[in-house]
Amino acid sequence: MLIKNAIIHDAVNPQPYEGDLALREGRIAAVGGSIQPLAGEEVFDAAGKQVYPGFVEAHSHLGLDGYGKGLEGIDYNEMGDIVSCHLRGIDSFNPHEKSVRMALEGGVTCAGVGPGSANVLGGTFFAVKTGGNCVDDMVVRNPVAMKCAFGENPKRCYRDKGDSARMTTAAKLRDMLFRARDYMERKEAAGDDVLKRPKFDLKLEALIPVLKGEIPLKAHAHRADDICTAIRIGREFGVKLTLEHCTEGHLIVEELQRAGWPVAVGPTLTNASKIELMNKTFETPGILARAGIQVSIITDHSVIPQQYLPLCAGLAVKAGMDPFAALQAITINPARHLGVADRVGSLEVGKDADVVVTDGDPMVSDTSVLAVFLNGERVVG
Repeated sequence: MLIKNAIIHDAVNPQPYEGDLALREGRIAAVGGSIQPLAGEEVFDAAGKQVYPGFVEAHSHLGLDGYGKGLEGIDYNEMGDIVSCHLRGIDSFNPHEKSVRMALEGGVTCAGVGPGSANVLGGTFFAVKTGGNCVDDMVVRNPVAMKCAFGENPKRCYRDKGDSARMTTAAKLRDMLFRARDYMERKEAAGDDVLKRPKFDLKLEALIPVLKGEIPLKAHAHRADDICTAIRIGREFGVKLTLEHCTEGHLIVEELQRAGWPVAVGPTLTNASKIELMNKTFETPGILARAGIQVSIITDHSVIPQQYLPLCAGLAVKAGMDPFAALQAITINPARHLGVADRVGSLEVGKDADVVVTDGDPMVSDTSVLAVFLNGERVVG
């Protein structure tokens, strides 16, 4: 496929430019200038149209939350075990959920998907494309992070089962990290001697990639003090973090600058349904981006339907965020957040050919998605 005469927004250069885009063998083969079609190559005339990289969501429960099915379709929270680090989000993902197709039609071609925030440790997230029949063929990277949660949710879900205070949540997380570190060290000391190895523990095994820095803790934290607790524990154990929701991030800008971790802000287009959301504002992503912090904007689907990710970025622009920073917050930044920026998030040679064609600014509500290409194939429009 050769896309001709497009106005290209590559998420790397702040200014769009006119040119062509060659999609060959599932990858971006060339960007910009005038590109001649190969023999027999299909040409898509995008004259007057806007071309973007497929949008990327850093934090979603897409495919784990049944569309129109109520409680019967919800598969993103284990409600009987506050420490569920051994769970894998991929095992709950249903690619045939209607919401997955709706995301694709809205131009969201890749999402970080995984467990909710009922538990102190909820299990692993993975990065997945939004088109396909079997999740194993749709995965971009698995795992990308280990979900952990602070604040009201673990307290609410386990108030009568051993967690009624923030300090309890923090203690349970520390306990698991201490145990996992001890388990890992004993396992490594045993080497090839099976008899000296500690008894196999699936939960502790699941935390070894976190302790080794292979994946971050994906820390659900709305309130400023919860964000600081996540950072504190991360420092104690020398593990990587991504800060999810970051609702009160605008109150602790300097602390976030010092910490240096990526933040995913949202979902903001919602009612303040609990006390820790009282200070939420669409100004937050712009404030943090101007401070030099890597910002992604998120829907937390199904809190906000996945296809409205660009609209959420547009509302951040309305609240003062730079438009290019907002575009990066739904493209290259979430790709970096998930550790998949080598494949998705921008229109650069060698990356997956995930492309969105629109008739205007996708962050404006009256803009339509005209076509979506996934791995170089036209799947919408």
